[in-house]
Amino acid sequence: MANVTVYNMEGKEVGTMELNDAVFGVEINEHLVHLAVVRQLANKRQGTQKAKTRSEVSGGGRKPWRQKGTGHARQGSIRAAQWVGGGMIFAPVPRDYEVKMNKKERRAALKSALTSKVQENKLVVVDSLALAEVKTKAMAQVLCNLKAEKALVVTAEDNKNVVLSARNIADVQTATPATINVYDVMKAKTLVVTKDAVATIEEVYA
Repeated sequence: MANVTVYNMEGKEVGTMELNDAVFGVEINEHLVHLAVVRQLANKRQGTQKAKTRSEVSGGGRKPWRQKGTGHARQGSIRAAQWVGGGMIFAPVPRDYEVKMNKKERRAALKSALTSKVQENKLVVVDSLALAEVKTKAMAQVLCNLKAEKALVVTAEDNKNVVLSARNIADVQTATPATINVYDVMKAKTLVVTKDAVATIEEVYA
């Protein structure tokens, strides 16, 4: 099992912690990580874009001018695509972009993402994150003490003070073990996790 250093909010070492290899020490499957990221980004798409084809735009019930003798190019309808206000060729229509992935694959992808952070020494374990009030400056100082940039902060439960204090800091996101996902883990440069959150993650995913 991998051993990691546990820090306090001042950035000082206060102990060590053993990580469960079933979650933080698996064989990394890059293919599943890629699929999980593609799935998440695809499922975010609304798929509500819509444009009208020539059969849906109004007007154009008659031929705009006779076929020959006018000097103009032949035209059959003002609803054709080359006319201003005409319909679009191959117009986009509402569609579902959902990509499906098995539950076991999703779990394996998340374990791979977490393991990669451990191997890259980008996992920072904190004994606790307890802010007395909602204060962005205080949260920024904590992250500075931990030398964590572009961080994903994971707490065992929804900590309102931490969430509200971190949401106005650029490139910093918060999550809980229930909402942690592959895309956010891979996007973050540093993964900051509380001891309680590590225990919860191991309990859920081991």
